[in-house]
Amino acid sequence: MKTFNTTGTCRPNEHYMVDITERLEIIRGMVAQGNYFCVNRGRQYGKTTTLAALADFLQNDYCVFSISFEGLDDSSFKSASTVSAEFLKILKRHARVNGSSEAMQSLLKEVVPLGCKEIASTDFTEVIDELCTLSEKPVIVMIDEVDQASNNDGFITFLGVLRNMFLSREMFRTFQSVILAGVYDIKNLKLKIRTEDEHQYNSPWNIAVPFDVDMSLSANGISGMLAEYKADHNLTFDEVFVGQMIRDYTAGYPFLVSRICQIIDGEHYTWDKEGVLKAVNSLLKESNTLFDDMQKKLTQFPGLSDMLKSIIFGGKRVPFNYYNHDINIAVMFNFVKEEGGATNIACRIFETWLYNYYISLDKPSHIYQLGEYEKNQFVHDGFLDVRLLIERFCVHFNEIYRPGHDDQFIEDNGRKIFLTYLRPIINGIGNYYCEAQTRDLTRTDIIIDYLGQQYIVELKIWRGQSYNERGEKQLAEYLERYNLQTGYMVSFCFSKTKKLGLLPPVELNGRTLIEAIV
Repeated sequence: MKTFNTTGTCRPNEHYMVDITERLEIIRGMVAQGNYFCVNRGRQYGKTTTLAALADFLQNDYCVFSISFEGLDDSSFKSASTVSAEFLKILKRHARVNGSSEAMQSLLKEVVPLGCKEIASTDFTEVIDELCTLSEKPVIVMIDEVDQASNNDGFITFLGVLRNMFLSREMFRTFQSVILAGVYDIKNLKLKIRTEDEHQYNSPWNIAVPFDVDMSLSANGISGMLAEYKADHNLTFDEVFVGQMIRDYTAGYPFLVSRICQIIDGEHYTWDKEGVLKAVNSLLKESNTLFDDMQKKLTQFPGLSDMLKSIIFGGKRVPFNYYNHDINIAVMFNFVKEEGGATNIACRIFETWLYNYYISLDKPSHIYQLGEYEKNQFVHDGFLDVRLLIERFCVHFNEIYRPGHDDQFIEDNGRKIFLTYLRPIINGIGNYYCEAQTRDLTRTDIIIDYLGQQYIVELKIWRGQSYNERGEKQLAEYLERYNLQTGYMVSFCFSKTKKLGLLPPVELNGRTLIEAIV
């Protein structure tokens, strides 16, 4: 029986997988054109699985060497000569294991004897020329885990050798296509071997074409995978609905998709809205290699961390520009994506994880401790009493922050203060995320998932009655989209004459709006 896999390469005969044939067809077209390119995506984004599937997909038309630099030590990359020798050693092993022609195996055995540690670039070029001549099919090389090599200048120089061979391909034969796979973009390799104040970009492989193939998993693809699982296990559920919901939370990030499915399957959760929300909650509480790597990157790149905090807490719209250093890094690690010209967090799960992470870094505040102390009073018969929650938040906020408050401080931190109060109340049972489409300096819609139910709380800055009425209309429309009857609003008001606290409910377009002023 197949399983959901989140470690190592996914294989169609062993694991439930999304059909990526369309992606492979696009890549095959790039190979046919003789393109050299690098598959750069964040950790556990399906790079290795894609290369494995691609090798099988191309084997009838090409001689494919699918290799990896994983496990090699730094001595292998101290110079271009040592990289060349190690590269040919790996090709020799691959040729033997995969049954390449005797002529190709004999050549590699001859030029790379046991104990060989260095091969000059000119000799390397001649070997590749002869290797490609002996092959009956065009030769393709796919190198996984190039980050392992990119810590070293020797690998940078080796890329230059490949580049020169490509540029001189009219003089001698070389690879039809070279595909590198790793987290770091080629032009950012020196981020790993230079300090921040040195030159950060270089072009050791400026022959590479952009790799713009969408590697996220689509809702239809996820649904197709779940249909196979449903048939195998003789289950009945709406795989289209579940597939779309998983896509909504993960934006198709392969590890997150597989992990949610793995949790539902392993914990015997129901394949419906409640089951998905339980799995998301379990995922956000666990320690895994993806979240470990995210935490490491936030520490390693403080500018990246500051930008992410300004987006999720400050509600600031950061215009997307790939040449902005922090945005460039965030895209490379799959923290963010471009939407409508703005820089937004890549997916709901990442956003919630970031909220939880940043709140955990702060010393327990008074507002957090009050949320922890009062949390038991907000749940009745399995439902979260959001009306009482925002009412108590108003009381505590005005007690703690109102006297002599700094308006700018409140405007910049109001969202964080509310989420800090909310976190201990739903901790361990529910989660929350912000709707990117409504997040700006004046308004943010927070979606709370709790025990299979969803609640919408709009946080905004009070800008006058007419502006508030427009906000009420927007919230009512938003509730209709989520098929909810009641919505909640918390307005941060800086007027000393405005009445504070819970307001009478507002009925609008068949929806009930409960508002509070702090």
